[in-house]
Amino acid sequence: MSLAKEALTLPNLLSMLRLALVPVFLVLLLQERYLSSLVVLALGGITDYLDGYFARRWNQVTRLGQLLDPAADRLYIFSSLIGLVYTGFIPIWLAGLVISRDVLLFVVYPVLATHGYGPLPVHYLGKAGTFTLLYAFPLLLMAKLWTAAEFVILPLAWAFALWGVGLYWWAGFVYLRQVVDVVKNSEKKNHVIEGGLPNG
Repeated sequence: MSLAKEALTLPNLLSMLRLALVPVFLVLLLQERYLSSLVVLALGGITDYLDGYFARRWNQVTRLGQLLDPAADRLYIFSSLIGLVYTGFIPIWLAGLVISRDVLLFVVYPVLATHGYGPLPVHYLGKAGTFTLLYAFPLLLMAKLWTAAEFVILPLAWAFALWGVGLYWWAGFVYLRQVVDVVKNSEKKNHVIEGGLPNG
């Protein structure tokens, strides 16, 4: 399937809608319009579920979709972190922990490229960490909106946030290990090709 045809499938159109909602969400959050930003975040979550559901049901899993989905997740996480730090919901060190992990992984992409590999498949730990963080952020907004229930919602939000950071970094170390293994195997393969097959 060509890239143009991939882009026009319903799952990928939903992913692109989700990406388009990111700046809307961030602007609303920076303007402290918490209910509106929560609604947009929820809409993003719904489209995330639907694009995966339709892709599997209609056998429309594409390479473009596999790139758009995690990109949208990252952008929602980054925009949430920026907005929540700006509004004072979370300390800057929490945002730094999350962002620094992705910066670290971004640095290793050229290493994979020089060995002829694209980005490695997303690990289930990374999915779990992303999922957990994307639960923490709306809970933080809900705690601000419904202050009467803050004593219940806020501890839950922070539990999700801290678990999410832990899983996020765990997945990062797993990914780095995979990169090291890929590089080693690639170098061994090249060494065999250059040296020829052993005698015997």
